[in-house]
Amino acid sequence: MDTCIFCMVASGEMDARKVYEDELVIAFDDIAPQAPVHTLIIPKSHHIDLGDDVSPDLLNALFSAVPKVAKIKGVDTSGYRVIVNNGRDANQTVGHLHVHVIGGRSMSHGMVLFDGE
Repeated sequence: MDTCIFCMVASGEMDARKVYEDELVIAFDDIAPQAPVHTLIIPKSHHIDLGDDVSPDLLNALFSAVPKVAKIKGVDTSGYRVIVNNGRDANQTVGHLHVHVIGGRSMSHGMVLFDGE
């Protein structure tokens, strides 16, 4: 997709702070982080969301990258949150499937907010 910002990151057309990459996915730091660690993992191929004919192999690659990214970012032992916003009502802001890995401080019991904020 020519106008998809995440496709541009995946192709190297747009710069991003790359954290991890393999043949199917790439992970990079979010430009508007909600925590000290906020990394996105995206498929290199364009899929709008989880309902967009995503193969089991690609889903496996996305979620297998999560603990690798957590280890690279140093939150593998302290804990981290994994979020997939799927569609408009979930506030998916980029129409390209992506997984958020968020951590680096204590989180509240809500889905995204942190204690003390």
